[in-house]
Amino acid sequence: MTTTTVRATCPHDCPDTCALLVTVENGVATEVKGDPDHPTTAGVLCTKVSRYTERTYHQDRLLYPLRRVGKKGEGKFERISWDEALDTIADRLKSIVRRAPQAILPYSYAGTMGLVQGESMALRFFHTLGASLLDRTICATAGGTAYKYTIGGSIGTDLEQFQNSKLIVIWGGNPIASNLHFWMRAQEAKRRGARLIAIDPYRSLTAEKCHQHIALLPGTDAALALGLMHVLIAEDLLDHAYIAQYTVGFDQLKERAAEFPPARVAEICGITVDEVINLAREYGSMARAGEPVAIRMNYGLQRVRGGGMSVRSIACLPALVGAWRHPAGGVQLSTSGGFPANKAGLQRPDLLKGPARTINMVTIGDDLLKETSPEFGPKIEAVIVYNSNPVAVAPESPRVAQGFAREDLFTVVLEHFQTDTADYADIVLPATTQLEHTDAHLAYGHLYMMANNPAIAPLGEAKPNTEIFRLLAARMGLDDPIFKETDEQLAAQAFDKNDAKAIHFDWESLKRKGWQKLNMPAAPFAEGGFPTPSGKCEFYSEQMLKDGLDPLPAYIPPYESVASNSALAAKYPLAMISPPQRNFLNSTFVNVASLRATEGEPHLDIHPHDSAQRGIENGDMVRIFNDRGSFVCKARVTDKARRGLVVGLSVWWKKLAADGKNANEVTSQRLTDMGRAPTFYDTLVQVEKAAAGTHPA
Repeated sequence: MTTTTVRATCPHDCPDTCALLVTVENGVATEVKGDPDHPTTAGVLCTKVSRYTERTYHQDRLLYPLRRVGKKGEGKFERISWDEALDTIADRLKSIVRRAPQAILPYSYAGTMGLVQGESMALRFFHTLGASLLDRTICATAGGTAYKYTIGGSIGTDLEQFQNSKLIVIWGGNPIASNLHFWMRAQEAKRRGARLIAIDPYRSLTAEKCHQHIALLPGTDAALALGLMHVLIAEDLLDHAYIAQYTVGFDQLKERAAEFPPARVAEICGITVDEVINLAREYGSMARAGEPVAIRMNYGLQRVRGGGMSVRSIACLPALVGAWRHPAGGVQLSTSGGFPANKAGLQRPDLLKGPARTINMVTIGDDLLKETSPEFGPKIEAVIVYNSNPVAVAPESPRVAQGFAREDLFTVVLEHFQTDTADYADIVLPATTQLEHTDAHLAYGHLYMMANNPAIAPLGEAKPNTEIFRLLAARMGLDDPIFKETDEQLAAQAFDKNDAKAIHFDWESLKRKGWQKLNMPAAPFAEGGFPTPSGKCEFYSEQMLKDGLDPLPAYIPPYESVASNSALAAKYPLAMISPPQRNFLNSTFVNVASLRATEGEPHLDIHPHDSAQRGIENGDMVRIFNDRGSFVCKARVTDKARRGLVVGLSVWWKKLAADGKNANEVTSQRLTDMGRAPTFYDTLVQVEKAAAGTHPA
């Protein structure tokens, strides 16, 4: 028996981007473990990825090209050859390109975070065709845009420093489920005497294990941040030297913060005055005493109307108290801005000929149903979906499904499994998993460039995304040499070696070791040097003013809340959020039997007061609904959900739920204040007992 160990990287949409060691016996991957030598992975994997072989060798894995034989959405297919599949796709796309190339739309996101298998050969192909562009905003652009206005780029506290913090505020995230290796550092800090505070509408697994949980109302995070500023300024818990040297706009910020006294903030956020005051005092006084204080923001808090301003307001706090002076202080939203990824070289936007139409992936439901018009451009005639599952994950799912059900829409899906979206495809193409192809990765939770080596040969007739688009390019008659570059050649271009942070990047050595750390200072903004226009932390942003936004941090109420929309709340009085299930990652891993067995079935957490008002008991099947749609799941009566809030942990495949629906039946396609991002957690619903005869899946 021949046994080898292959260095790989977790490809999924998670900050941890773990270094993997794959054991291969006689060509079969038998085990996936965390690399004990990688400083952030430290030999530990989440439950999901530790079972990656179960996913790769799953009995339902797509291994051959398929052609639809039933109605769209039925999921009935027949096996065909690659030649048949490629000819069918090429013939249809050629016909569209001749008339209106922008009627072709790619739809993809972070099914893999790889720089090669994500968006390299794929975008070369679509740019050359002249297809519509996709605005890939479904996760992080509200916060990323706001953070850039304030800090200058997605740079923050190094993960490897958090264990040295003395106060860690975990704001809008549940790292036990979605950022395990940060949580390990936070636990070490706790053992060393640090205090952990969670700010989250829901008492998550993480919030339960912190010293304090502040359960604010969804969408009110900016108000809380402004309230903290009010107290910090009023009680002079500030680092005046840091403010004077390394920030701009303090006087204007002071005036804005004065509008948010603790009593007003407590009313907006649905918390106590003492919670506002004490958090500000703890944060400011510890920083004044020279203790490192850190904030770990995550993406939950930005999925509301004012999500950008929420991130911007929080991002101002470290500069007010001088927390950036310490390696273990400051704030982390994402570290991705530190990586000099060579996206232009990989994706070749220069191939675009003339202005291109852009479709926002969040509004795909509406856009698939639009006709040709001067404002919109040509009707969408073809969608090629890869690295995504929009029928399950995009908001206002009834509209999304209606769009994909169009008989005149030609849909191609590259996938590992027959997902909800694949059920609507005309052609399904089998793609390789991470164990079967080459890739290069950056991270958004640590500072290591990462390599993925293929551990096994592709199963069945599966092919890497890159190879599929090479083959399609050839069938379309595209003979530019850029379509001949191999995955190894693409990976060798992944990072810009002319950038000082990656001057040591070399693909061959990266492959051998698996990971290389960026050249970054331990405390990136200890002496200013923010990558903003002013070189300082911008409390007041001239760029925001030019872009038609409020140049100062501000509180923007939700579209849908009891306070901001009383008429809607009279019909739908409960706020709903839908954060990730611990053992799923967006819609990935939902079909892995052992993980789904752990989660059981879709649930809705509801507060005892709210359940009693509706005659709902623990374990009852309930219907959650608003004007956009409805779905059914089992109620869990618990005070983990604050009063007035229900929590539907997600994202379930619709076909695996009791009624063939999930939480996105009721979410909205409305966008955030900046970044054109989704408002998944800006949703009002009503809940009632489901009709008799409704049973779990």
